[in-house]
Amino acid sequence: MKLLLKQRFFSWLDSYDIYDEEGNTVFTVASELDWGHVLHILDSSGRHLGTVKERVLTLFEPKFEIYRGEDEYIGCITKRFTLFKPKFEIDFNGWQVEGNILGWDYTVTSSTGDTVAIISKDLGYWTDAYAVDVLNPDDALCVLMLVLSIDAEKCSRS
Repeated sequence: MKLLLKQRFFSWLDSYDIYDEEGNTVFTVASELDWGHVLHILDSSGRHLGTVKERVLTLFEPKFEIYRGEDEYIGCITKRFTLFKPKFEIDFNGWQVEGNILGWDYTVTSSTGDTVAIISKDLGYWTDAYAVDVLNPDDALCVLMLVLSIDAEKCSRS
């Protein structure tokens, strides 16, 4: 399943549209004004699927709480301190995420070493955009929440 996550150009807060291979909007992301990033993922009919909330008071390792629906906590995504390649850990499904030295391309692997998804920053747009290739469509929501966490972490750092 290939997705394009594209930040909206004219928006006061973080908001994104996620398109499938045919250019159809399959998800939208709306943010809420809060101390850290709070991103709500909606399907094309407006049904709330998940939420990503940044934990603001962490010392060195940025953390993002992941919720299914509006309030069912399922786990946390943590950026690990590394010198060269960015690395993220997901505590609820055993995935590992490692980026390239520029932090533009990421590979998501399962606990068995199988590739779950490939994420690439797409530089052909005025706003932040990511091309996402998810091998199993059932993993799309979790991968999407991961991409939003990576982008929010980069934004917080800037």
